[in-house]
Amino acid sequence: MFSQSYPDSTVNNLLNSGIGEITNQDYDSASNYFRQLDSKYPNLPLGKIYLAAADIAKSYDLGERFNSDFINANLNAAKELSKELVEKDGNNIWYNYFLALSNGYSAYFSAINKSWLAAFSEGLSAKSDFEKCLKLDPKFYDAYSAIGAYKYWKSRKTEFLEWLPFVKDEEQSGINLLQIAIAHASYNTNVAISSLIWIYIDRKEYNNAVKLAQAALKQFPDNRFFLWGLARAYENINKDTSIKIYLKVLNSYMMIPNQNHYQEIILKHIIAQLYQKNGDSQKALAFCNNILSIKDLSSRVSKELSSRLERVRKLRDELVH
Repeated sequence: MFSQSYPDSTVNNLLNSGIGEITNQDYDSASNYFRQLDSKYPNLPLGKIYLAAADIAKSYDLGERFNSDFINANLNAAKELSKELVEKDGNNIWYNYFLALSNGYSAYFSAINKSWLAAFSEGLSAKSDFEKCLKLDPKFYDAYSAIGAYKYWKSRKTEFLEWLPFVKDEEQSGINLLQIAIAHASYNTNVAISSLIWIYIDRKEYNNAVKLAQAALKQFPDNRFFLWGLARAYENINKDTSIKIYLKVLNSYMMIPNQNHYQEIILKHIIAQLYQKNGDSQKALAFCNNILSIKDLSSRVSKELSSRLERVRKLRDELVH
C-alpha cells in the first residue's frame, strides 16, 4: 500500500499497473494502461505525464532515439491542464502534485539530453511545486524523491549554475530526502531507488549502492536499471562479480527481437575493459572483435557511438600488440 494513493480507485489502479509495467520493462503494456487513464480521465494530466514517462524509460533503456515531439507534447499538455486545475483550487494537493510531476519529468528529460540549464530551471519549478505539496501534507512522500534528487545534483553540477548568486551544497540533504522517500512506498519509489544507487556510485559509496540495488532486485530481479547499477558498483569491489552481472544484463538485451545493438556495444565494451583489467586479454580481445564485427548498425547508432567504437578499436589494437 502506498503512503498516498489517488482517491479515485480506478485512477489509482491504472496508475499502479502502468508504473509496475515500467519497472518490469514491459513498456507497451505500461503505455496501454496510461492510454486508458488518459482516455477515461482526459481532464486529469496523469495519463499524459506517464505516457511521456514510459516513452522516456523505453527509449533510454533500449538505446532508441527519443520521440521528443511525443514526449514534449504530452508534458506540455499536462502542464497546461495542471495549471488550470491549480488555478481552480490552489490548495488541492493532487493538483499541485500534477504540476510538480509535469515539471519534474521535463527537468529529467532535459537532464538526459544534457540540457543542464533547462534541467535546473525546470527542476527549480518542480521543487517549488513539490514543496507546496509538503506544506499541505508533510507526509506526501512522493515529493521527497524529486526534491532529494534535485538538491543532490544541483550541488554536484555547480559548473552549470554560475548564473545563480548562491549555490548551497545540499548533497547530504538530498540523500536524506531520497532515503525517506524509499522508506515510505509511493508511486515513484523505484525512481528514487535508481536515483540513489547512482548517487552512491557518484560518491564512491559502492557498498551502499550494492545493498540498495540488491534490495530492489529482490522485488524486480530482471530490472536492467537496477542490475546495471549493481554491476557498476561491483566494478570497484569485485570485477569478476561485476562481469557476471553485466553479462546477465547483456543477455537480457540480446533476447530483445530486432535490437539496435546500442546497449549491446556499450556493455560488451565495458566487459572487455574489465577483462583487460583482470588480466584476461584473450576474452577482452574476443569482445572487442565481436563488437567490431557488427555490420547492421543504423547511421544514428554509428554516429552516437562513434567515439566508443574508436575506443574499442584502440583497445583491440593494444590487445593485439
